[in-house]
Amino acid sequence: MSFDPRIPIYLQIMEQIKKDIVSGKLKGGDKMPSVRALAKELQVNVNTVQRVYQELERDNILFSQRGIGSFVTENKETIEQIKEEMAHELLENFVHGMRELGFDDKSTLLALQQYMGREAQGNVKD
Repeated sequence: MSFDPRIPIYLQIMEQIKKDIVSGKLKGGDKMPSVRALAKELQVNVNTVQRVYQELERDNILFSQRGIGSFVTENKETIEQIKEEMAHELLENFVHGMRELGFDDKSTLLALQQYMGREAQGNVKD
């Protein structure tokens, strides 16, 4: 994982874990790597990962069992809420960016439809 130097690392790690949960890469009840293992994998300080896990537990996204480890919540409503919040943020950024470029609502929708059409046909480069 490469980090954006403008955003705190712990926030970027939290965002990635949330993406992995809502996309199904991490499922409800899955055991998370230990703090040390994830810190080593991401090449970050152990305290950074500890903060990530604490914040995600505070938000009821992870839960811990003493002596066993941290696990992904099995609460489907919590996972759906995270997904909706992340989608809202993406949409907000997209619409704001389009408005900054001078697009009105109709032009924004048209541009989005055209893009999605090209993507469905495989005509969009990553």
